[in-house]
Amino acid sequence: MLIVLLGSILLSQWSFALLMAVIAIGGMWEFYRLAEKAGYAPMKILGVFTGLVIFSINLSLMFFFDTEADGAGTMLIIAALGSLILLVPLMCICELYRKSATPIANIASSFMGALYVALPMSLLLVIPMLLGNGVWNPWIVLFYVFIIWANDVFAYLFGITLGRHRLFERISPKKSWEGFFGGLAGAVAMGYVAALILEASTAAWMGLALVAALSGVFGDLVESLMKRSVDVKDSGNIIPGHGGWFGRFDALILSAPFVFVYACVYAFIF
Repeated sequence: MLIVLLGSILLSQWSFALLMAVIAIGGMWEFYRLAEKAGYAPMKILGVFTGLVIFSINLSLMFFFDTEADGAGTMLIIAALGSLILLVPLMCICELYRKSATPIANIASSFMGALYVALPMSLLLVIPMLLGNGVWNPWIVLFYVFIIWANDVFAYLFGITLGRHRLFERISPKKSWEGFFGGLAGAVAMGYVAALILEASTAAWMGLALVAALSGVFGDLVESLMKRSVDVKDSGNIIPGHGGWFGRFDALILSAPFVFVYACVYAFIF
């Protein structure tokens, strides 16, 4: 999986977009399976389609960074927004005919799968354009991923060697405050390396690393909360040795919206 991810990033922005779409579909499907285990009945097919419509909106935004594709990007966004507006009442109408005892939870979980998984994965298409002044630079994406990985690796190393105080024992008994701060240090260090290699603002990239690491930790905790609520170890088994899509990319999923907002501020200031 590591080779596929790195290869898609380095090949082109479109191969990266294709992989993110696949991960979004897989993540949404696993989310809906968790919802079913919780006793709800999400509209999986319609939910995945809604997620892909949301994904297409941010995919279209990439066109706007290419001056030759402005017209195509505009039409794609208009079509996607129109579809999304119709999907909201359509999902409610479909629930009328399902005779379920939990209609509100069914509709809510259907939308949640699209918003929680597909939206963040699609934001990963726009973040590098914002940080790269409208130009696709695969190293921006790579360093964002490296920051998330550095946080995980250093949190694990500090946790197993120095961990004494539990971070969130009710949700994740093995996580410690020592591992938490060790992970932040590793992520910020990677942000510093990114700034040096990309010849960008050191403060900006170290700040991005801090935002990504902090929110990424909560991504892991939220996914653990969902799994514990339905008493499962992994959200899926599509990736040998790592569980499912949803679990493998939980830190990216929750950190992407925060990093996106940070990138918008960065683009405005710099």
